[in-house]
Amino acid sequence: MIKLVIGSQWGDEGKGKIVDLMAEKADFVVRFHGGNNAGHTVVVNGKKFPFHLIPSGILQKKPTVIIEAGTVIDPDVLLEEFDIFEKMGINLKKKLVISSRCHLIMPYHKELDQAYENARGKNKLGTTKRGIGPVYADKVSYNGIRIYELLNWPLFVEKFKFQAKIKNKILVAFGVAPIKVETYLPVFKKLAERVRPMVRDTFAIFQKAIKEKKYILFEGAHGVMLDNSFGLYPFVTASNVIEGGVNIGSGVPSKRIDEVWGIVKAYTSRVGGGPLPTELFDEIATGIRDRGYEYGTTTGRPRRVGWIDLPAVKFACQLSSINRIAITKIDILSGMPQIKACVGYKLNGKKIEFSQCGYLELEKLTPIYKTLPGWKEDISKRKSFKKLPKNCQKYIRFVEKYLDVTIKIVSVSPEREASILL
Repeated sequence: MIKLVIGSQWGDEGKGKIVDLMAEKADFVVRFHGGNNAGHTVVVNGKKFPFHLIPSGILQKKPTVIIEAGTVIDPDVLLEEFDIFEKMGINLKKKLVISSRCHLIMPYHKELDQAYENARGKNKLGTTKRGIGPVYADKVSYNGIRIYELLNWPLFVEKFKFQAKIKNKILVAFGVAPIKVETYLPVFKKLAERVRPMVRDTFAIFQKAIKEKKYILFEGAHGVMLDNSFGLYPFVTASNVIEGGVNIGSGVPSKRIDEVWGIVKAYTSRVGGGPLPTELFDEIATGIRDRGYEYGTTTGRPRRVGWIDLPAVKFACQLSSINRIAITKIDILSGMPQIKACVGYKLNGKKIEFSQCGYLELEKLTPIYKTLPGWKEDISKRKSFKKLPKNCQKYIRFVEKYLDVTIKIVSVSPEREASILL
């Protein structure tokens, strides 16, 4: 059995909680793309665990967790996560596997990210400034440095110095201080020593696991609207978020995936610039943001919020063959007299499909809303679908009917146990 958990909106849908829930019986939990610009939060027994690189399944006893080739690694962040989980008594040498094909975020990548954003002025993209875009750019332009080179230390130092020489000229041109290689070598040396026991042939691991019919759970980062090819470019992330990204990032063919779970937040949110058709700017937005604690796990930035955008979610479902949905944060809508759902768009008086839209169209169009009655009850302790308020049930069924995909999980609070299975 192979399952994929994927965000169907602009990220921050609650993937970490669902992965943690599903990982209990998994043999492997795999991160296959993105970097520490992603942030997943899992709540267990009232305690929050933020994740940026190590897969959320690390908190479950059974699975081995894998950081695969499509993931880019910031040494400082990975070393920090090592310390956190080792202090919890988790033996990472037995629990964690890392692909040697993972590219490394180098110090100049972060500086370039900041420099490019500064140069854009009022046209900033709203990147997390974590160096994600520049490291992927180096990857496809043959200038990347991987874990593979890190474990061949003389080669790593040679490549680091060569790349820093090139990048420093760009940084100086932008008025940014150049990188001194010698300053960073101790950190990378420490990383090399600590990851060496965890680096294994992940392709062979997956081939064996598939043959033995093991349960593999792929953990997506970000959301489909941020996919580098099919998202609202250039307001996207640097990697491929969609189902096909599994093959690109791990070597496992996407046709092997049995279940594709789309995580759908009951409303919409996003961090950074770019169009958000259903965005709210009033007290409703403030209420949703505060109740849902819509602040970035990675950046701490307040998220933009709006009503659920069903045409965008349906596009994501069709694009990634989503055949099961988990709806999250529906408890945040409790207490609202009315709830709106976007069911279409109009541009210059005519209906337009999401797939026809680039960022220019989405900035100008008018959402078409369906208004549904809200509910007053606190639902965070409800244990079954039948126990939910009737209007809450109607909202869930309305979303399900529009998307034409079965909703299998309803999350009613951040806690691991607060998930209603349908």
